[in-house]
Amino acid sequence: MSSGRWMAGRMLRAGAAVRGVPPRLGIGVPTLRGKRGYAAGQDSLKRTPLYDFHRHHGGKMVDFAGWSLPVQYTRSHLESHLHTRQQCSLFDVSHMLQTKVFGRERVKFLESLVVGDIAELKPDQGTLSLFTNEKGGILDDLIATSTSEQHLYVVSNAGCRDKDLALMQDKAKEMKAAGYDVDVEVSENALLALQGPAMARVLQAGVSDSLAKLPFMSSAVMGVFGVQGCRVTRCGYTGEDGVEISVPASQAVELAENLLKDPTVWLAGLAARDSLRLEAGLCLYGNDIEESTTPVEASLTWTLGKRRRIAMDFPGAQIIVAQIKEKPKRKRIGLISTGPPIRQHMPVLGPEGKIIGEVTSGCPSPCLQKNIAMGYVESEHSKLNTDLMVEVRKKSCPALVTKMPFVPTHYYTVK
Repeated sequence: MSSGRWMAGRMLRAGAAVRGVPPRLGIGVPTLRGKRGYAAGQDSLKRTPLYDFHRHHGGKMVDFAGWSLPVQYTRSHLESHLHTRQQCSLFDVSHMLQTKVFGRERVKFLESLVVGDIAELKPDQGTLSLFTNEKGGILDDLIATSTSEQHLYVVSNAGCRDKDLALMQDKAKEMKAAGYDVDVEVSENALLALQGPAMARVLQAGVSDSLAKLPFMSSAVMGVFGVQGCRVTRCGYTGEDGVEISVPASQAVELAENLLKDPTVWLAGLAARDSLRLEAGLCLYGNDIEESTTPVEASLTWTLGKRRRIAMDFPGAQIIVAQIKEKPKRKRIGLISTGPPIRQHMPVLGPEGKIIGEVTSGCPSPCLQKNIAMGYVESEHSKLNTDLMVEVRKKSCPALVTKMPFVPTHYYTVK
């Protein structure tokens, strides 16, 4: 059977991989079941600066974390996914919360909320980090960049927008009352993600700076196809080489249209974004990580700066550092299976048929032509190549604990 027919059949039966809890980030696919169609219920949703642009280009709009966003365009989810892996695609991620932190104590401010070592960042270097609570739970994931313009640039999830903003504003108010110099400003810019192996060639035609000097998780302000003042950050949520471009809202459509002039650039929506990030082994907030999940359980211990671990000066440090030493009771794992697709909330069973965990994300992999998933199991069952079972519609289906990412990532590093 061809890969197209295999995937089309799997996705049709499985609901086309459009399930999940509106997060980040980054950024997954909304639950469509129980939602009204486009004609009803869309007027109350927030719109990005590219809303009319999406409609014009055939975007199928859905409710995602209170925003009207395209789940896909005229091409199929499968075509869009594979094109991103082979060429490049343009995603609208303007629903993400973009903030800037100013002031002499901006690093002290952010380090009081996250687990990462923000002080060690070089100018225009960024890092993935986590907001945590006093119980060690993950409040949200974010990317923080220490800009050469003397502020921190923070991008966090749309689904956590209200609580993230309240968290930062309350901490800023507290620190200012204590005499510290810190201010939080919300950016109204749009945010476009250009992702895929052809990204560098496409974008280089519209910028004067050499993208060869811009490695993964670094950032620079530049003009992009005539639009001045764009912040280009080499990162993304697909596992491919890519950038996220923070662009003045009034010129977002102009930039998108210019990028689409290259025929290798296709528009892509939330459906492809979710399957791409799952193949890359990336977490979706609200599915794979949440307030009851610690960084250690989620296999995100690498986000903790070494200095921060020693100082134990971030929220939940006592619990998180203790888990590093003593090992957590459960752990996030990757799973590969054949047969019916694996979905969120399906029970994971041990060798004796006992429930030992739960799937948090799953879909048929367009690249592997197998079912992939991630979830949490009791730590004793988390070793690679362990044979487990997943309960799918009351039937036990074999699944193998597998290393993530499921497909190789292609982040760009300067040699």
